[in-house]
Amino acid sequence: MTALVLSAGGMYGAYQAGAWKSLAGRVRPDLIVGASVGSLNGWAIAGGASAGELIDSWLDPACAALATLRLSQPPWRGCFDSQPLHVRIQRLWAAYRPQIPVAVVATEIAALRRRVFTGKSITWRHLAASCAVMLGYEQIRIDGRLYTDGGLLGALPLAAAAELGADRIVAINAMPVMPSLAVNAFVKALQAVAPHTAEPVRGQDPGAAPAPHIRVIAPRAPLGPLREAVFWNRRAVERWIEQGEADAQQAALE
Repeated sequence: MTALVLSAGGMYGAYQAGAWKSLAGRVRPDLIVGASVGSLNGWAIAGGASAGELIDSWLDPACAALATLRLSQPPWRGCFDSQPLHVRIQRLWAAYRPQIPVAVVATEIAALRRRVFTGKSITWRHLAASCAVMLGYEQIRIDGRLYTDGGLLGALPLAAAAELGADRIVAINAMPVMPSLAVNAFVKALQAVAPHTAEPVRGQDPGAAPAPHIRVIAPRAPLGPLREAVFWNRRAVERWIEQGEADAQQAALE
């Protein structure tokens, strides 16, 4: 089973749209797994959105409203107004219905564990939970549990795809390196105390199932500073789309 895995990355998600433009004719995923912004791109792709439609969504100037500062809010509601993001996610969720299986990754705060949601259980709130960047947006409560960003414990959810049975993974990692030393230190500290954050690796025990074949498409250098990952900028988005397409075009997919 081939899985397309899409990383977290905020506005860097535009890179995934460009990469998918190149991959769409070469990769036919049986499963799509996304964390944070990757869950939104993944939902659209699983629902049949063309590469052009995905790119157009990233070029939409309305994206600028997704990071509107609301510093007067209580700290637990984040520093951004969550309503524009939630409205956009609701529209995305309503516009597409998965034509292939899709999985959405979020982080359960109390247990500090990654949770994977699949199938018909996925609502717009699961997508919102996956994108609920801690300290940025309002955290999402589902079935009595509070969830935060799906990329908090690791931007690229390879383990989730492996756990769901993928033996071949094509991943688009828009954020292989954190764009901020402070954010990187925060994530590393959380990973150190989290119960389990390991990703699949080769060289498993002989009795275990073989590790999946993994091909990761990623920018060779950070796409830009933290500010560009947060605030929409058309020129940056256009640059990332072009870079994603070029990087995916050069990728050797075995």
